[in-house]
Amino acid sequence: MTAISAESLVKHFAADIKAVDGIDLAIPEGQIFGFLGPNGSGKTTTVRMLTTLLRPTGGRAEVAGLDVERQAHEVRRQIGVALQDAGLDELQTGRELLHLQGHLYALSAGDIKPRARHLLGIVDLEESADRKIKTYSGGMRRRLDLAAALMHRPKIVFLDEPTTGLDPISREAIWRYVRELNRDEGATFFLTTQYLEEADRLADDLAIMNFGKIVAQGTPKQLKDSIGADVITVHIEGDAAETARAAAVARELDGVEDVRIVDDTVTVYVRDGRRAIARVVLLLDQANLGVAEVSLAHPTLDDVFLRKTGNHLEPDAAVTGTDGSEAGGREASA
Repeated sequence: MTAISAESLVKHFAADIKAVDGIDLAIPEGQIFGFLGPNGSGKTTTVRMLTTLLRPTGGRAEVAGLDVERQAHEVRRQIGVALQDAGLDELQTGRELLHLQGHLYALSAGDIKPRARHLLGIVDLEESADRKIKTYSGGMRRRLDLAAALMHRPKIVFLDEPTTGLDPISREAIWRYVRELNRDEGATFFLTTQYLEEADRLADDLAIMNFGKIVAQGTPKQLKDSIGADVITVHIEGDAAETARAAAVARELDGVEDVRIVDDTVTVYVRDGRRAIARVVLLLDQANLGVAEVSLAHPTLDDVFLRKTGNHLEPDAAVTGTDGSEAGGREASA
């Protein structure tokens, strides 16, 4: 069964702001789906359409078999949502917030307390449950927001960049909770993220989005295997002209499938990287080009992203439209 589907889904804020520019999705029930891309790529706009917070400009989408425009009220009862900015009442305790969430979704009085207790245990907030939310750290608030999104046992949960700004320990904790909830409660998770490791470790399937379009889709392994080459990364000593010259030299090597430039780094995609790396260094030396650092690796999701978009994924860079909405990705390097 399909939990989330979209056909030619579009959202334009103005003629020149195409936040989402005709995407297709088909996400099976029970899957953790990763939606990967930089700030401004259209991820959050897509989530807002799928969760009925924004009306599409064109195309159609269904969530839990329900049309997001015509059956918006029914969609909201089937989903849990934790957006980037958690709307938590700081004067409540964590337990009070979950109880209120249960009442809002009309859970029975006999179900609210045990359900809240169960979720507080899952997200490791039992000891802090009766403290005011204003005393919670950022990581605790994210965990509480996740518990609140699950209070009514939704079939589908949308998590919009749930670990942005968290320390590595808190991020690992969120990942663990998502995996446990997916396994134990059978919930489908739609996870937007800027973190490559997060997508690689959590997602059963994922899509990479840039400039409002999906530029790659598949399992993490399928996407990495699609590169079909080893990756040699060379940091050049010198200016942009010398980096461009180094890229031109690398392109002459036998077996090279692609060469990309980002800042002072030349990334070379080549068959049999172990044999090629020495030849790359030798050719650059013969061209009197200084090499600060050289490395060889198998493809990662960052390499997939670089091949598809011309950029590395940089979570701290943000691009927004004049109305505060997402307005497409960053300009690609040559």
